[in-house]
Amino acid sequence: MMLAPDTGTRTGKVLYALQVVFFGAAILYFGRTLFIPASFGLLVAIVMYPVSKWLERRRWPRSLAISLCLTLVVGVFGLLIWLLSLEMSYLVHDIPALAARLSELSPGFQQWIYENLGIPYAVQQEWLARITGDLQGSITGAISSTLNATLDTVFMLIMIPVFAALFLYQREAFVRFLELATGKAFRGKLHLILRQTSATYFGFIKGTAMVYLIVGVLNSIGLLALGIPHAILYGMLTAFMTVIPYVGILISALLPISTAIITKDSMWYPAGIIGIFGFVQYLEANVIFPRVVATQLNVSTWATLVAIIAGTILWGVAGMILFIPFVAIFKIVSDHVEEWKAVNVLLSR
Repeated sequence: MMLAPDTGTRTGKVLYALQVVFFGAAILYFGRTLFIPASFGLLVAIVMYPVSKWLERRRWPRSLAISLCLTLVVGVFGLLIWLLSLEMSYLVHDIPALAARLSELSPGFQQWIYENLGIPYAVQQEWLARITGDLQGSITGAISSTLNATLDTVFMLIMIPVFAALFLYQREAFVRFLELATGKAFRGKLHLILRQTSATYFGFIKGTAMVYLIVGVLNSIGLLALGIPHAILYGMLTAFMTVIPYVGILISALLPISTAIITKDSMWYPAGIIGIFGFVQYLEANVIFPRVVATQLNVSTWATLVAIIAGTILWGVAGMILFIPFVAIFKIVSDHVEEWKAVNVLLSR
């Protein structure tokens, strides 16, 4: 049970704030099955709101305008899934050549280990058998995790359009609820906050697109430096396919790796691709995404990084994406609430 705040002492205020943070985090964590698709639906609804409103002003029925907006969103996701299936077909097509190439490289690789590291062939075979046995359980667990992630993604893809349609169709009811909840004193500020929130979400989408473009360029430069065929295509696909959690980045990375194994004479090229992608992903998560998106949202890099970490802890990959615009909205609210000016100092650029 939450204690009533003792507004007369600073300690009471701090304790009350800690209780709010603790119970709020608990609610977000245990209710993530509901909150994640609802939050993505709200994101889609806010982004599509200007389009829907523009169509409604031209005498389109609201239901038809919303249907067209959601069709565009579903079409974008459908394009991503089609690209993913296309990559999978290319990968399956290259499997025979890949297996043959690995068979050719295996004796040379074992000889290199013996000559440079002094490990006998018998010991290498023993290690290989042990590693293969250990990998069976790991691969099974990885496939299970990927399947669960895919099922969760399918569930979200079904529920997100439903929530988005409800937010768009009944937007007056939600605005009226906020007016009654905040009271007459904040009614003028409320509408200003809602307009700024819509612009903030647009900035978030713009910043995210810029991040994918930068990551694609960095991937392409690394693949070009290694001399991998179709480097720009692979670099851009790997960047944009990260929109699909887990599966997208996995399959997109396997495609240039398999190409390197087939076309190059050394296993250092696949290792180099893994190193480049890993380094770029590290930069994307810790440097590029916080700085670029923070610039678009007018939120401090520190607050953006905290939002990424907290979102990942509570909601996983979805939280890493969603908590950044949440912080931006919180920053907008703190701009207009005098009691939150101290927090506004931390959130503002």
